[in-house]
Amino acid sequence: MSAGSSAPKPRLTFAQIVNMNIGFLGIQFSFGLQQASMSPIYQMLGAQGKDLPYLWLAGPITGLLVQPLIGAASDRTTHRWGRRTPYFLFGALLCSLGLLAMPFSPSLWFAAGLLWILDAANNVTMEPYRAYVTDRLRDDQHASGFLTQASFTGLAQTLAYLTPSLLVALGMNKNAVGANGIPYTTTLAFIIGALMSFVTVYWSIRRVPELPLPDAELRRIEALPRGLGPSIREIVSALRDMPQTMRRLWWMALFQWYGMLCYWIYIVPSLAATMFNTRDAHSAGFRDAALLNGQIGGFYNVIAFLAAFAMVSFTRRFGAKWVHAFALMCAAGSMCVLPDLHSKTLLFLPMIGIGLAWGSIMGNPYVLLAGSIPPERAGVYMGIFNMFIVIPMLIQSLTLPLFYESLLGGRPENVIRLAGILLGIAALCVLQVKTSSERLSGK
Repeated sequence: MSAGSSAPKPRLTFAQIVNMNIGFLGIQFSFGLQQASMSPIYQMLGAQGKDLPYLWLAGPITGLLVQPLIGAASDRTTHRWGRRTPYFLFGALLCSLGLLAMPFSPSLWFAAGLLWILDAANNVTMEPYRAYVTDRLRDDQHASGFLTQASFTGLAQTLAYLTPSLLVALGMNKNAVGANGIPYTTTLAFIIGALMSFVTVYWSIRRVPELPLPDAELRRIEALPRGLGPSIREIVSALRDMPQTMRRLWWMALFQWYGMLCYWIYIVPSLAATMFNTRDAHSAGFRDAALLNGQIGGFYNVIAFLAAFAMVSFTRRFGAKWVHAFALMCAAGSMCVLPDLHSKTLLFLPMIGIGLAWGSIMGNPYVLLAGSIPPERAGVYMGIFNMFIVIPMLIQSLTLPLFYESLLGGRPENVIRLAGILLGIAALCVLQVKTSSERLSGK
């Protein structure tokens, strides 16, 4: 049954769990395109290295504003299509339009503005989707649901990172660019992403539709006040009543997401400097660095895809926090050594650690969260938990430019080392989280 119902939910088969998460393939393909391509696109359109964090502000700010409100609104929705489905469809459609337009951006600020629309669309889809997984699955299937979702994140981002290289392998000229300087391989990758964004979400909701709300739950929701004001009050109330487990997850999230954004923004400039000895965004070496990032990024996402499935049994046996701490420490060591490697072959070794962490990041924190929040408020708490992602990103975007030159020497490879240190701190923080079973046992 739906969230908030006392009747037992039907147990889903593995095939149903897979089908309900296929929509994440399209959502995360879009995010993968952004991670792999936005910094190169910005620099091809004239951005300077120290300004890149400011240009990435769209994701943190739209996530901060949109996801909690959409999560709270979806908790109160009784549309004939379902509680969460209207948000999936609208967000996926808007995302497709943004992806179609992005590689044709005529200027830097056009691309930056378009990213705001694209990120807002992704945010409209994301948290109702996570709440839908919570709604649809029994408690003992949460690990399978969220780690399957993490696997599709890895698969989608593998495809997103590798698509330009695959297009080159199929015969496209890697140096052929449009009038705005953006390679045609990037343009076609975004067009493919636009198609995937809507089609995969539509597949999931058709194959595993939401359960109808029981009469008692419908009456409860319909009695709630509607509009922006009540949604904001619900967010404030949920923040005040936030479970202790969720409060402790904040410190992990702060260092984890600050570090990951450092990596995504600066990995291409770092590879250009360490592998191709160039800092010129218009050089052939810089384009080669972007393609190389697609290859190693695709590899770490393959690792994430495989690891997320493998982690299901380890998470059940050892607990989500121990598995997540181990994965974060692997990534911390990997990022610290990454800038010192100058062989393309050796670059794939640290990607194993980064892939383990990425597979865990997209699953295990949600396993910890889902077991601590009331089901009738799943939407708003999933939205608030996204604030734990976007606030660290917002802090990163506003603070890193302040010490990029003075403390990091204006060198992107030093930002990658900083990311490794921060992920190590995040691993220590997650070990301080107490799960509900630990609190009951007095540990």
